[in-house]
Amino acid sequence: MIDHLLRRAWGEANAFLHRSRQLRWVDLLILAGLVGVVVGIHRVAGEWVGPQRHEVAIDLSPLALPRYVMFSLSRGLIAYAFSLGFTLVYGYWAAKDQVAERVLIPLLDVLQSIPILGFMPGLVLALVHLFPTSNIGLEMAAVLMMFTGQVWNMTFSFYHSLRAVPGDLSEAGTVYRYDWWQRLRWIELPFATLGLVWNSMMSMAGGWFFLMINEAFVLGSHDYRLPGIGSYMSVAVARGDVRAMVWAIIAMTLMIVALDQLLWRPVVVWAQKFRVEEGGATEAMDSWFLSWLKRSRLVESAGAALHGLRSLGQRSSRPRAPRVTVARSAGPVGRPSRLSLVPFVLVVALLGFGGFKLVFLLRTVSLGRWGVIVGSALLTLSRVLASTAIGTLWALPAGLAIGLSPRLSRIFQPVIQVAASFPAPMLFPIVIALLDLAHVPLGVGSILLMLLGTQWYILFNVIAGAMAIPADLKEAARSYRLSLTQRLRTLYIPAVFSYLVTGWVTAAGGAWNASIVSEYVTFKGRVVSTPGVGSAISRAAESGDFAGLAAGVLAMSALVMIFNRNVWQRGYRLAEERYSLNR
Repeated sequence: MIDHLLRRAWGEANAFLHRSRQLRWVDLLILAGLVGVVVGIHRVAGEWVGPQRHEVAIDLSPLALPRYVMFSLSRGLIAYAFSLGFTLVYGYWAAKDQVAERVLIPLLDVLQSIPILGFMPGLVLALVHLFPTSNIGLEMAAVLMMFTGQVWNMTFSFYHSLRAVPGDLSEAGTVYRYDWWQRLRWIELPFATLGLVWNSMMSMAGGWFFLMINEAFVLGSHDYRLPGIGSYMSVAVARGDVRAMVWAIIAMTLMIVALDQLLWRPVVVWAQKFRVEEGGATEAMDSWFLSWLKRSRLVESAGAALHGLRSLGQRSSRPRAPRVTVARSAGPVGRPSRLSLVPFVLVVALLGFGGFKLVFLLRTVSLGRWGVIVGSALLTLSRVLASTAIGTLWALPAGLAIGLSPRLSRIFQPVIQVAASFPAPMLFPIVIALLDLAHVPLGVGSILLMLLGTQWYILFNVIAGAMAIPADLKEAARSYRLSLTQRLRTLYIPAVFSYLVTGWVTAAGGAWNASIVSEYVTFKGRVVSTPGVGSAISRAAESGDFAGLAAGVLAMSALVMIFNRNVWQRGYRLAEERYSLNR
């Protein structure tokens, strides 16, 4: 038996080598791309382990941009890998454990709203001191700060997808006696894929929002700049070099378009096979790069060889007795298992320790100052809600149009990827100049500045929800000749409502985070600010007032928790009980 398996594996290997000799031009391009990836990884690794520099000189020559783009892109992809892993673990844990859910979901609300300046100085200093002789600490700090701009909307999307798995799919898992891993692999992950893919694209866009701050961080006399497109743009803006700023915008745009066409578009097309359908025809989506890969003999041969090795491993392993135990319910369990109890206790202990340190730090903040901070937080809340409402007015109809039409999705996906991924703070000087010419105060203009970065969360979630509408329901709407208004009221808006609430939650969290750069802006060498908790946090960070910084972050976090608990959670409950297609 073993001899037969070995001969078969050897034959498949020889066939692989024979097919590999018949290379097509697509295969040559793939080989060239793989060589480029290997060289890029080597350069990035050299930058990470290189000696720590006290000052980084940023070259504003256009010839330096490819290297800077490669460094920034590598940080974004590493941060996304961490975000995806965190999403799968945290979202699954919160959806399956009702006890832990009571802590994990409010904690997620707070974490997504904490502004980057609230933890950036401490994070950078801690990691730099942890790795004093190399750039590893500084690179890890930049990756973790990108992670905080990516992970929250992915986790919310995955968590609520697990809560909304159709009842018939859950029953099928019970009938087939799936254990937790089989249920996750064959039912829950496929059902959550479409929303997770679109939120992944939004996550990459969110990671670029604070790119200029992440890569060009200066604390007092210490220069913690990293070579990258963000630091390039930061230096260009500081020097007023318009030519360099234009080159940076072009490089950023090309990077985003390439990432969309080579990664996200193929993934979106691949994710269509996980749509929940009960019949009905739907227009197929396509990707030129995915079509190339399917024509590649290298990819085909590698897949055949991998399949052969997998078959060899499966046949040579001992057969296991079939499981006869009944699987647990797919819904949340009432009590945590012993395995989940350990990390739950660790999380609670960490929160308790952090709370003790926070109380010790806040002992110097007077009652009068607390009143001013709370009033500032309420002002910022009004701007957050205004930017979310304005974003919904255009993102809801646009998202429905794009999500319901594969042709529009093919046309506009690269466009909205560029618009959403472009670091909005790079455009702030232009917007501030226009507001100054129109004599619009920053108290109103900051709403527009928040909108530049947060509206995309709503758009991407609505697109994902529209693409997930079953084709048979759309055919039924056409068969009954429902008007556009009737379709919106009875099908489209109810179908995307849970996605829309996720978009509101993440957009509001992004707006809170963006308040630190929207309410406190440097323009033409002078500081333009407006009352709000974002400007209070920025001012405290600039002056090194850690007590004021902690007080501002705490007031913001408390207000976010209260609002989410009383507004957004009711929205999710309404989506599950009244507007779910699976109830």
